[in-house]
Amino acid sequence: MNPTPSTTGRATRGRRSVNRLPFWVYALLGVMVFVSVFPLYWMFVVSTTDSATAFSLPPRVVPGGNFLRLAGLVFDIVPFVQALLNSLIIATVIGVGQAGLCALAGFAFAKLSFPGRNTLFLIVVLTMTVPAQLAVIPQYLIMSKLGWVDTLQAVIVPGLVTAFGIFWMRQHISSTIDDELMHAARVDGATTWQIFWRIAFPLVRPAALVLGLFGFVNAWNDFLWPFIVLKSPERYTVQIAIKALQNSRDIDLGLAMSGSFLATLPLLVLFVFVGRRLVQGIMEGAFKG
Repeated sequence: MNPTPSTTGRATRGRRSVNRLPFWVYALLGVMVFVSVFPLYWMFVVSTTDSATAFSLPPRVVPGGNFLRLAGLVFDIVPFVQALLNSLIIATVIGVGQAGLCALAGFAFAKLSFPGRNTLFLIVVLTMTVPAQLAVIPQYLIMSKLGWVDTLQAVIVPGLVTAFGIFWMRQHISSTIDDELMHAARVDGATTWQIFWRIAFPLVRPAALVLGLFGFVNAWNDFLWPFIVLKSPERYTVQIAIKALQNSRDIDLGLAMSGSFLATLPLLVLFVFVGRRLVQGIMEGAFKG
């Protein structure tokens, strides 16, 4: 039966009414975008002028012409290229490690039966309530015993697995993987590792990607632990390199903002390429169940 013109018109108007949002929604979104983007833009403005711009009222909104000069000073004062490379290595390994190891641990807690499973998972969840700063001293003592102080692995290894990552993947696997699917795979002769790698992990790959991106960003922006455990300038991460730009007596905000903007650029490039995948992974996790 062909649709009548009146039916087609009503359907078209219905679609238009669904797609049309009130003006205040767009206004609110515009304000939120402005509030989110302006600090980054203002950081760029300060990085193109001098420290006085940071304290001017009203704030200056037009960039100056000193960015290339200040950026050159950043690379001259500290080994910034090596710091970028160190941060890239650390953040990449931590991101990939969290995506894989937390997924493996989450699969074990969600789908495997072993003594004390619920108790161990409760302990993992409770560790999220403990401030990370409390672990700095015992963690440093462990790294000192291992001889890892002033090495990149001292930053990488403690960040490979997180309690939040295990919780995230456990909840996602519980709501995504059916027990009947695992039983059918076992009947076909699949081992536990094969079930995880060939069945479970491909189904939860979007959630693992989101977790890996969060781990990458957190590792890139981390300052406290690398500042404590890394001593040599050639081991610096970008955050420590930015700190090294600041004189103990005088802080050149233009120079510091230039380093901060250069350190932010890789994250902006990352989100340009994987932003859509990140949103899709978060939305799949939100509406799964």
